[in-house]
Amino acid sequence: MTVVEMPEQGEIILATVSKVMDQGAYVTLDEYEDVRGFLHISEIAPGWIRSINRYVKNGEKKVLLVKKVNPDRGDIDLSLKQVSKDQKKQKLKEVKKFEKGKTLLQNVKEKAEISDKEIEKLEDKIYSKYDSVYDAFIAIGRDGIDSVKDLKLAKKTATVIEEICSKIKLPSVEIRGIMEITSTKTDGVEIIKKILLGVLKKDSSMDITYLGAPKYRLAVTSDNFKSAEKSLKPVIAEIQTGIEKKKGTFKFTREESKKTRDN
Repeated sequence: MTVVEMPEQGEIILATVSKVMDQGAYVTLDEYEDVRGFLHISEIAPGWIRSINRYVKNGEKKVLLVKKVNPDRGDIDLSLKQVSKDQKKQKLKEVKKFEKGKTLLQNVKEKAEISDKEIEKLEDKIYSKYDSVYDAFIAIGRDGIDSVKDLKLAKKTATVIEEICSKIKLPSVEIRGIMEITSTKTDGVEIIKKILLGVLKKDSSMDITYLGAPKYRLAVTSDNFKSAEKSLKPVIAEIQTGIEKKKGTFKFTREESKKTRDN
């Protein structure tokens, strides 16, 4: 007898709408093979729904909350309206990572010429240390193949993974702001230039763009916001100290931070 895996109450899942009716819609759970659930009309959106097809259509993918599970009867009650924007965003991000991971493993299988069974074993090893295959490959791309020595990968497989990881665009973030720098000295331009070039030589993650006197944009790129902030603070302090020692003025105004690539 085959035991069908079921989701847990409170879980956020991705599902595909398979049949829309007046009282709701049946869906298939993408992460659970051959498992169906029901989305009642009262759980689709707040208030009275005049036309259910405005909210759900056959073939559409929806991020849903598992409200209730009855394993004996195989019934799964779902909700769309109880899923927050953040939960939806996080779930879609997880699914995207999972799909990327599948593609990466397929590349390893083809290039290393290994069997499905060996790929399954590799996947198990990766999940023993990382939350996803994609996270593992990003870590290897950033820290090198030696960072996963403890996984005891076969030499050929490790070489292929290293090659694939070297071509992955690593996720990064950028924080930036506008510096307003002035100097009344006759060689003020040279003073400012010398201080800014000194900073750039020390840290390759920094970028300074001249916007027109007295403004310069300072940008820091890193793999996460915390490390970017850590790099930014001492740089601002160094520039400010250097300028003020030369009797100049310094002001820094933060701009909106952003992800430079999707992670």
